Amino acid sequence: MTSFRENMRGVVTLTACNLLFLINDTLNKIASADLPLGEIIFVRGLFATALLVPLVRLGGAHRHASLLLNGGIVLRVVAEVFGAFLYLFALFRMPIANTNTIVQIVPLMVTGAGALFFAEAVGWRRWTAIAVGFVGVLIVVRPGLSGFNGFSLLVLAAAFCITLRDVTTRIIPSGLPAPLVALVTGITVGAFGPLFSIGAGETWVMPAAGDLALLAAAACFLVGGYLTAVSFMRHGDISVVAPFRYTVIIFAILVGFIVWREVPDWPMLAGTAVIAAAGIYTFSRERNLARLAEEVAAGEGL
Repeated sequence: MTSFRENMRGVVTLTACNLLFLINDTLNKIASADLPLGEIIFVRGLFATALLVPLVRLGGAHRHASLLLNGGIVLRVVAEVFGAFLYLFALFRMPIANTNTIVQIVPLMVTGAGALFFAEAVGWRRWTAIAVGFVGVLIVVRPGLSGFNGFSLLVLAAAFCITLRDVTTRIIPSGLPAPLVALVTGITVGAFGPLFSIGAGETWVMPAAGDLALLAAAACFLVGGYLTAVSFMRHGDISVVAPFRYTVIIFAILVGFIVWREVPDWPMLAGTAVIAAAGIYTFSRERNLARLAEEVAAGEGL
């Protein structure tokens, strides 16, 4: 049985990952008012690479480069590339709260993958908590109403890619340092920026100083997101950690209000409350199970 401490380490890391990626997305969305998607991806990738190369070098992660010759890494990077472009393409054309809520199909998909491919025991209580959280997502999104349009299908496709990324992270060599994975991911995603622009017929422009500052800041949060995205899938049970991805909706509502003055309506607040309740229930239940396990172990030692 996975320890409570290990599960909570995965939960905390996932929550941090959500927040880091959300801030990165917010900065990208602001920059999209002046710059096309392919250029944003490329310039942000340059900044991210400049941050990661010294980190990899100073930490000695480059010594493990031979571990990159792994099918799981290739699949993970491909999933990250497609997920990034699909998600950002939709994000630039939809409210940030909507994209973040639609993509919350991921916990269900990841939990299913954990049960199917990693033989994790997923009881009815865990499934119920995840399903209840997703009901909260549906309350927020309200499919078929304003905010849910054709671009939502792109977000769903991105959700599949995110699931594939997370699942393949579980199977890459455990000795492969997260900074090295992040560097390979950052370089690959950034390199696809020009290719996307050529295919989409985008016209690049000279970025203003403010846009460069936005993308430099976005790269910092992106690097943090990359590192924590590797870390959280290496700790805890997938079925315990996954539901806490829903926390990003709370962050998205706050960001929408602070940046774009979007005031959440009652359904959004109600859905957020349901999401939070599902996460709190999962946390409380795992803590109680861990306490019982400790008591049993102590009794056996008498």
